[in-house]
Amino acid sequence: MNAQPHPQLNPQPLLSVRDMTRTWDGVHGCRDVSFDLFPGEVLCVVGESGSGKSTLLSAVSYQTQPDAGSVWYDTRDQGFIDLAALPGARLRLLSRTDWGFVRQNARDGLRMQVSAGANIAERLMAVGDRHYGDLRAVAGNWLQKMEIDAGRLDDTPVSFSGGMQQRLQIARNLVTHPRLVFMDEPTASLDVSVQARLLDLLRQLVTDLGLAAIVVTHDLAVARLLAHRTLVMRGGVVVESGLTDQILDDPQHPYTQLLVSSILQS
Repeated sequence: MNAQPHPQLNPQPLLSVRDMTRTWDGVHGCRDVSFDLFPGEVLCVVGESGSGKSTLLSAVSYQTQPDAGSVWYDTRDQGFIDLAALPGARLRLLSRTDWGFVRQNARDGLRMQVSAGANIAERLMAVGDRHYGDLRAVAGNWLQKMEIDAGRLDDTPVSFSGGMQQRLQIARNLVTHPRLVFMDEPTASLDVSVQARLLDLLRQLVTDLGLAAIVVTHDLAVARLLAHRTLVMRGGVVVESGLTDQILDDPQHPYTQLLVSSILQS
C-alpha cells in the first residue's frame, strides 16, 4: 500500500530549510541540504547508517545547533520566521506546542517512572490544560486510539512492551495536535509484525490529523507507505529527491539504484 495522495499544497511552505550544515569533529554530518515541507505533507529522508539523515533531523528540529544554514517556520502568531532568530525559551515553547519528536528508542522520549497517563498529560499541560478529569479522559482516549488498554492508564511505561512504549511515545507527541512531527527511525527497534501495525496506525493518524512530518528511515518500505516525497542521502548530502513513487520505481542516482536493488533482492 502506497502513501496517501499528495495534499493540496499551500503556496507557502510550513518549513523551509536552506543550506543546512552540521559538522562533528571536523566531519560533515550533513552539508548544504535544502528542502521545503508543506502543510499536510510527509517527507522521508532515507539512506544507510552514517548517511547523515539523523544529523539532519536533529539540526532542522534544533535538537542540536546547526553550524550553517537556516530554518524558516510558519508560526501561528508571528508568521514565517527564521528559527535562529528566536530566543531559546521561545524556541523550546514552540517545540512543546507546535512540534512533536518521536525517537527511535521510546525510552528516550518517555518518562519511564511516571504513569502512561502522566506522560500524555504533561504535553497537554504544556498548552494550558489543567483540569484533572479532562486530562485523564483525553489520555485514556489516546491510549485506546493507539491500541493500548485504557485500563493501563496508571501503569508506568517500564511495564509495557517495546511496541506499546513506542505507541505511547507517539500518543504523547500527537495529543496536542502539533502541525509538524519529526520521527527518527520510529519502527527500527521493533519486530516486523509490530512494525507493520505501527505503520498502519501512523499512516492513519497523519491523514486524520493533517500532520506534516519528516521521517528518517533506512527502510524504503516505510518511505513507500508513508511519504509523499523522499530525499536520499549519502555522505551527508542529498543525492536524489522527488516524489516517493518516482524515486523508488525509477531511481536515477547510482546510489539510489543500489538501495532499491538491495531491497528487491533481500
